[in-house]
Amino acid sequence: MGPPAPATGPRTTADPRTETGPASRTGAGSPTETGTGPRSGTEAGTGSPTATQAEPEPDSAPRSGPGTTAGPAAADGSATPASADGTTPATPAAPAAPATTTPRGRRPVVAALMLGMALAAIDGTIVSTAVPQIVGDLGGFTVFSWLFSGYLLAVTVTLPLYGKLSDTFGRKPVLIAGIILFLVGSLLCAAAWNMAALIAFRIVQGLGGGALQGTIQTIAADLYPLKERPRIQARLSTVWATSSVAGPVAGGLLAGYADWRWIFLINLPVGAVALWLVVRHLQEPSRPRPATRPRVDWAGALAVFATGALLLTALVQGGVAWPWFSAPSLGLFGASALLAALTVVIERRAAEPIIPGWVWRRRTIASVNLALGAMGLLMVAPTVFLPTYAQSVLGLGPIAAGFVLSVMTLSWPVSAAFSDRVYNRIGFRRTAMLGMGAALLILLAFPLLPYPGEAWHPALLMLLLGAALGLFQLPLIVGVQSTVGWAERGTTTASVLFCRQVGQSIGAALFGAIANGVLAARLLDAPVDGLPGDLDAVARTLEDPGAVSSAAAEYLRRAVDAAVDHVYVGAAGAAALALLALITLAPRRFPVITEPSDSPTAPDPAATPTASEAAPARQDR
Repeated sequence: MGPPAPATGPRTTADPRTETGPASRTGAGSPTETGTGPRSGTEAGTGSPTATQAEPEPDSAPRSGPGTTAGPAAADGSATPASADGTTPATPAAPAAPATTTPRGRRPVVAALMLGMALAAIDGTIVSTAVPQIVGDLGGFTVFSWLFSGYLLAVTVTLPLYGKLSDTFGRKPVLIAGIILFLVGSLLCAAAWNMAALIAFRIVQGLGGGALQGTIQTIAADLYPLKERPRIQARLSTVWATSSVAGPVAGGLLAGYADWRWIFLINLPVGAVALWLVVRHLQEPSRPRPATRPRVDWAGALAVFATGALLLTALVQGGVAWPWFSAPSLGLFGASALLAALTVVIERRAAEPIIPGWVWRRRTIASVNLALGAMGLLMVAPTVFLPTYAQSVLGLGPIAAGFVLSVMTLSWPVSAAFSDRVYNRIGFRRTAMLGMGAALLILLAFPLLPYPGEAWHPALLMLLLGAALGLFQLPLIVGVQSTVGWAERGTTTASVLFCRQVGQSIGAALFGAIANGVLAARLLDAPVDGLPGDLDAVARTLEDPGAVSSAAAEYLRRAVDAAVDHVYVGAAGAAALALLALITLAPRRFPVITEPSDSPTAPDPAATPTASEAAPARQDR
């Protein structure tokens, strides 16, 4: 999986401030300034926003005047100004508000979301420690890596499809289908009779996992208005951080003291409880029946699936199963490029495309997609290469090496829990830039660590890195979800998660090539012959003290240190790309949509507000 889910802590206040536009400013003889004008949440008037305003200018005092305007276009047909992302707004339609339940009624739904997130989060790590037992029972050592690659592939390529389906048919049926599919895949994995069957059933699990990841994040945004949204994100982030640490431990215990098949069987009771809570308690708002029957772009879905499958296979297997410039790699990259072009043609002609063009035409969404894709790229450095560094260079055991990495998952949700206090003052974009700027400096500091150093040196850097990335990711997730209405939130959330997953896949391939290239260059002048030439083989050699002489072992440790240093420099380059995307593409203030449920005085969030109700009060932040 990816990094911990974004989080932030609850922030309750008695005054009715909302994440709306800048304070209107009028003066004698000067035109009214209202920031950005309202924008519909859709391209064709199918969205649900009631008013769109820019994110508040920091420390701006509200002023009023005779010409001050706020909210959507007037009913007299006056022109609607363009939004901050440069798109031309459509006429706002009647809103479809988020799921409306009381705070008490939300509790079982939140519990279901947390259980579902636990299923998706822990499944990415729990299998890793049981691989020796699985291979010993089923065989298939040469292809066991597909236990992870197949699951990741299925999750990634289905995210856009589930996002579109949740916008078209609602979140509840998509989440129910995803939980059922995940549980069926878990049961089949437990009954697998050989490695090929287990890999196939892991892919079935991944098909359900894609629905869990995207739909849970979307429902979390639906349940709470903007100012309360950090609550659910904090809980989901805590679940993800806990699962990333508990997964390997649980997998090792089950494989060592029970049977590896229990790794999959324990999903069944957890998933059954989550399924019951969703069916029983999740109530979606009633929406107007569309004039025409919704159509699913199955051709586009198949094209997206095939393109993603070929591209991710090329990235995952390149340099591992075959050389990068071999016929299989070139063939897969060429075929994925052709399919990508075909996908663009299909999606441009589709009435309801799986990946709509507005995902990339709107500056806010496009910049967040690119920034989080770059974050997925840089996350490969700590999650993949730091454990090898801790064991091979610092001489730590697997548990201690895991702790060096896990401190990042401790500071991440804590930092995110307080990020709303920052972005409510300086804005989403500036907060994210602050976090990624700090991450860039931390990544550049890693090659400056002394050799061999102490374990607390990289642990401290990872603690700081988690805090920086928590400050980066959450404002972008919450911000981009708040710029679209209900009818587009699933697609938007899925596009963000999809880009992050693709970034991780690209990062694993790119940084793996960098690390092995540095090692190969260093080993050309090795003091002894017959040394391994790739990072994994070097790490295994260093685990056996008698495999090489002490001088050769020291040379190998320095080679690993140099390889990981280069990887972290590359990760710093990815951080710079994320900053560049925010600086050049993201609007200075996100055009936030204010839905009826965002107003603390709205009596019925599902009702269509009047023009006066659609323009909530704006006050100094």
